[in-house]
Amino acid sequence: MSYLGSFTTLQTCPELKLPEYAFIGRSNVGKSSLINFLANRKNMARTSKSPGKTQAMNYYLIDKSWCIVDLPGYGYAKVSKTKRRQWQQMIERYLGQRENLQVAFILVDSSINPQEIDIEFINLMGRLSVPYVIVFTKTDKAKDSVVDENISKFKSRLHEYWEDLPQTFITSSIKKEGNEPLMDFIKELNEQFTVQ
Repeated sequence: MSYLGSFTTLQTCPELKLPEYAFIGRSNVGKSSLINFLANRKNMARTSKSPGKTQAMNYYLIDKSWCIVDLPGYGYAKVSKTKRRQWQQMIERYLGQRENLQVAFILVDSSINPQEIDIEFINLMGRLSVPYVIVFTKTDKAKDSVVDENISKFKSRLHEYWEDLPQTFITSSIKKEGNEPLMDFIKELNEQFTVQ
């Protein structure tokens, strides 16, 4: 895994004819930890206890054959409303227009009750016609029964808007769980990828 750089506009993103997978979620959902977990690296993606650490589209090249794109988190961050608006525009342009993008992985904290901002962002995926899957994170932060209940509640909320739900994954970077199914999913999509 190698870091290719941080980019703030769609036009400056790397011109690679490789499949890309975007990772996005509410601020402090464990996105950077999951990326490090998938890449089997401790400190490739920067982690922070302060929301808003990721402020651009961070590109990571994996096995010289596909890319992880770490997008800024949505929701709370210690930045101005203007900066948050700029992030939102950047994210929407990338998700809606990037031809190499195969799937957006939307990370959801399974240790807490469903958050409206996650539901809203998933509905945005529908409006932008972006293929996505849901990755439930932080399963180690609550009892199994609480995690199961929160996931069930989240799916029920989605059913209010979506007839069919996307594929879901359950992960824990602390317990080292969920890596293999995610990687198998990406590998399968990589095999189907054709150059645009």
